[in-house]
Amino acid sequence: MVERDLPLGGVSILAAKLAVRFTALVLIAASPASAQPSPPRPNIVYIVADDLGWKDVGFHGSDIKTPNIDKLAETGARLEQFYVQPMCTPTRAALLTGRYPFRYGLQTAVIPTPSKYGLATDERLLPQALKEAGYSTVMVGKWHLGHSDRKYWPRQRGFDYHYGSMVGEVDYFTHASANVKDWFRNNKPVKETGYVTRLWGEDAVAQINAHDPKTPFFLYLAFTAPHAPYQAPKEYLDKYKHIEDPTRRAYAAMITAMDDEIGNVVGALDKKGIRDNTLIVFMSDNGGNRTAMLSGDVDVSNLKLPADNGPYRGGKGMLYEGGTRVVALANWPGHIKPGVNNEIIHVVDMFPTLAGLAGASLSKGKPLDGVDVWSTLSDGKPSPRHEVVYNIEPFRGGVREGDWKLIWRTPLPSALELYNIAEDPSEKTNLADKNPQMVAKLQKRIEELARESAKSLFLQDAFTAVKASTHGAPALPGEDAFFTQGD
Repeated sequence: MVERDLPLGGVSILAAKLAVRFTALVLIAASPASAQPSPPRPNIVYIVADDLGWKDVGFHGSDIKTPNIDKLAETGARLEQFYVQPMCTPTRAALLTGRYPFRYGLQTAVIPTPSKYGLATDERLLPQALKEAGYSTVMVGKWHLGHSDRKYWPRQRGFDYHYGSMVGEVDYFTHASANVKDWFRNNKPVKETGYVTRLWGEDAVAQINAHDPKTPFFLYLAFTAPHAPYQAPKEYLDKYKHIEDPTRRAYAAMITAMDDEIGNVVGALDKKGIRDNTLIVFMSDNGGNRTAMLSGDVDVSNLKLPADNGPYRGGKGMLYEGGTRVVALANWPGHIKPGVNNEIIHVVDMFPTLAGLAGASLSKGKPLDGVDVWSTLSDGKPSPRHEVVYNIEPFRGGVREGDWKLIWRTPLPSALELYNIAEDPSEKTNLADKNPQMVAKLQKRIEELARESAKSLFLQDAFTAVKASTHGAPALPGEDAFFTQGD
C-alpha cells in the first residue's frame, strides 16, 4: 500500500501503527533478554600487602593463619596468573597509572629515602579519574611514590584523604624511618602510638563508617605488612610459638595481624549495608623477599628471610615468576564468579577495569598499557592480554608472549633464558638454545620497548651521587651511556 492510495485519515492511522511498532522494537532491544545491564557503580576497596610470599596465605596451603583473606578467595576469584612489577615502587606506580613504569622512569628498584624524585606529575592517576567520575577517594597506608616534595604526595595526586607513611618502610611501633618520623594525616605530621597495621585497619574502618553511602568511594588500603622490619605485637607472636625461627615467627604474626584488619574492614562494609555493592581486590606488590640486600633501608643481611613463594623461582627484585606472579583475588558478591582463575592479568589492567566500572573517562591521560579485564575477572572469560612485560631496564629485560617468556640480562657476561611458562612455571629448564627463533622474536620486542623507555630515575640518581662522592671525577668510558640509556 502506498501513501497516495490512502484517505487523509488512513495516513494518520498508518503512522500511528508504525509508531507503536517502532516503540515496541525499541523496548524489546533494550530489554534484559537481549542486552546485559551494566553492573552498578561499585565502591572499590583495593588492598595491597607488601612483600607477601605467594604461598604465605592459607588458600595456597600455608600454615600461616589468614581466614579472612581465605574467605574472600573462596567466595571470589582466585587470580592465579596475576602479575606485577618485581619491586614496590614500580608496582604501585603501574597500578595507579595503568602504564608500565619504564615509560616514566620508575622501572628500577624503589625510591630511596634520600632521593628527591617521584612519580611524574604529568601522569594521570586512578584516584584522579575516579574523583572526576564522582567518587570519594581515600588512601590509608604506604605511598612510596615520592616524598621529598609535596607535589608527589597522595593529596596532590587525587586522594581526598590520606593517612599513613610516605617512604618505603617504617618501624611498626615508632612510625619512623631512619630515625625520622614518617607519619601523616592529610599532609600534616601526626604523633601517636600504636602498631602500624592495626592503626591503618582501624582508620580504614573509620573511613567506611563515616562515609555517605549516596556517593561511591575508592579506598586504597596499602599495608606495609609483612615487609621488614619483622615486628609484631606479643599476642600475635604468641600464636606462632611453634615456629622456631624468630624471623619466620614474626613474619607469620605480621600476616595474621594484617588478615585480622582485613576482616575488620569487610565487617565494617557488612555493618554499613554496602558489602554487596563493594568490589574488593587484594594483591601483593611483588613476590616474597628472598634476597638479603633488597629490603630498602632495613639491614637484613644477617637474617634468614622468611617468605615462601611456593613453586615459583626467585623473589622480590627478580624477573622470575617468584618475583612477579603474586597472591591476588577479586571479590564482589553476585558479580564475580567464585573459583580459580588462571587467565593472565597484569596490574596495569586494573586502571582501565576499575575506571570502566566507575564510568570514569580514559580519554584524558596518556595511552594506557592496561586493558579492561572485567569479563575475565567476573566470568573467567579469556583474557585480552597476550603479552606480559616483566620489566625493561638498561641492564635487563623480561617479556612473555603467550606461553613463552624471555629474560635477557645484558651486562657481560650476558645471559638469555627462555621458558615455556605453561609447561614449566617453576622455570627449571632454559630452552633458549633449542628455540633461537623465539629468542630472536622476544629480543626484538624487548629492544622495541627499550627504545620507548624513559631514563631510569634511580640509576640517574645513583650516578649523580657517585659523581658527587668522587668530587666530579671523569666518568669511565661508556658510563654515561649506561646510566642514561633510553634517552
